[in-house]
Amino acid sequence: PLTLVGAGVVFDIGFSLLQPWPLKVLVDNVLRGRHLHGFLLSLFQALPGPHTRDSLLTWTIAATVAIFLLSWAAGLVASWAAIRFGSQMSYDVAADLFAHLQRLSLRYHARHGIGSSIRRITNDSEAVATIIQDGGLPAISAVATLVAMLVVMLELDAELTLVALAVIPPMALIVRRYSAPMTERSYVQQEAEGELYETLEQTLTGIAVVHAFAGESAADARLKANTDRIMRATVSMTWAQSRFSVLLGAVTALGTAAVVWIGADQALAGTISLGTILVFISYLGSLYSPVHDVSYSAGTISESLGSALRVVEVLDAPADVEDRPGAVRLERVRGEIAVEGVTFAYEAGRPVLHGVSFAAGPGEVVAVVGPTGAGKTTLVGLLPRFFDPDQGRVLLDGHDLRDLRLRQLRGGVSLVLQESFLFPFSIAENIAYGRVGASREEIVEAARAANAHEFVSRLPDGYDTVVGERGATLSVGERQRVAIARALLKDAPVLILDEPTSALDAETEGSLLQALDRLMEGRTTVIIAHRLSTIRKADQILVLRDGRIVERGHHQQLIELNGHYARMHNIQHGPTPTQSP
Repeated sequence: PLTLVGAGVVFDIGFSLLQPWPLKVLVDNVLRGRHLHGFLLSLFQALPGPHTRDSLLTWTIAATVAIFLLSWAAGLVASWAAIRFGSQMSYDVAADLFAHLQRLSLRYHARHGIGSSIRRITNDSEAVATIIQDGGLPAISAVATLVAMLVVMLELDAELTLVALAVIPPMALIVRRYSAPMTERSYVQQEAEGELYETLEQTLTGIAVVHAFAGESAADARLKANTDRIMRATVSMTWAQSRFSVLLGAVTALGTAAVVWIGADQALAGTISLGTILVFISYLGSLYSPVHDVSYSAGTISESLGSALRVVEVLDAPADVEDRPGAVRLERVRGEIAVEGVTFAYEAGRPVLHGVSFAAGPGEVVAVVGPTGAGKTTLVGLLPRFFDPDQGRVLLDGHDLRDLRLRQLRGGVSLVLQESFLFPFSIAENIAYGRVGASREEIVEAARAANAHEFVSRLPDGYDTVVGERGATLSVGERQRVAIARALLKDAPVLILDEPTSALDAETEGSLLQALDRLMEGRTTVIIAHRLSTIRKADQILVLRDGRIVERGHHQQLIELNGHYARMHNIQHGPTPTQSP
């Protein structure tokens, strides 16, 4: 496409240069009877037929039509190629943004909303193509046209050409004056639209909560605040564009008036022919057109730079969790994990974890308990390397996670979360998500082990039933069973359970605990639990408060310690007979 764009530009420039000449021949040589000379005479004599005035008129009209058709065809090919090139570039930038966002750690995503990221992928990515397609390519074409026009115009009349060129310095000053403000206002506009996406995403994602708490009016108010900000930014941007356009138009109008005045004076004095002045005026329009194109291209680029800056912000964000040079691949992952003196903060100066350490081997269960906000989910998020610790290290089979291949590391960890996320795919596809290519028999076997086969078989299409967005067409317990089946099929040596039964009733919890027992068998398991009844058999229980481990041991040891864990247990189950008063 880029080659076609270049070829189209070259031909378009050539036909633009030829376009006024049939008019000159018509006025000077057909209507006023002047003799042809030079190249035009040689060209006319080489044409077939009689060399009369009527024949010259016929060839002049034919040349006008031919030049128009060829110019139209060249412009059409160049436009098609430019649109295709720009569209492909937009999709490529969007794909690069999407891929880079996936590589960024959860630390980045915790600070940036989903709606804004979607806006950057779907809208801001077009800015790069706009800069090239509507800014860069027209500017290159305009500069080439300008040079070609100047060469011809200087041959026709040097004085008029210099008068015509007098508009360029004022135009350059106008472009310089308005480029920065338009870029700044475009950025503000795109940021405001990104916040609108945030409001929409948050409201529609939490629509059940909005309905339950009659939050429609508050959501409407937030949306109105977003749209008001967008409107103010858009009006400010449009006002700057209008002033830019008016000033450019005024400068070119003055330049055109000066050329017409001086050209008419020369024509009346007989120093140039009427045909020549018509050609020159025609070229003047063609001259100012590329000058305008260059100026407007600068404006277009300035407007699009606001969006482009938002694209660059993402692409420049460091992928702080990635394979190091020389990262090793383990022959087999056994599942021995160790956390040594780990400190971590999402934002500088506000650590969530402080010097946390523990270890576990295959077949062992480590439970993490503590109040909300203690850092439990952050702690287990270090194991699949969703983010790296600021201090300390996390080991797998004796290797620092940062020295291992990220793909193999995450392939060795399975997760079952409190609110298991299901994609709007079939149940079979959701179960096989962590092991693409699994057979139907393996999927069904995993579902049986997770106590999910019975309810899946009752669905209209069985394992081919497509679940709703986030699995909304299934109950919480059914979603958890599918998530456990997904973890079983993945068959990873390290298992993370983040409060997998906290939202379930006692009967459903009992069924799921059987499935979880099968899932934990032989694996290194780290489980976050609020219901202490689910972790009585854990080999080690860590009590986390304010990002620090304040107690550790098995259930009976912690009960006898009569500290934080014992108080949590008493609240849920009442004091045990063995506890000291």
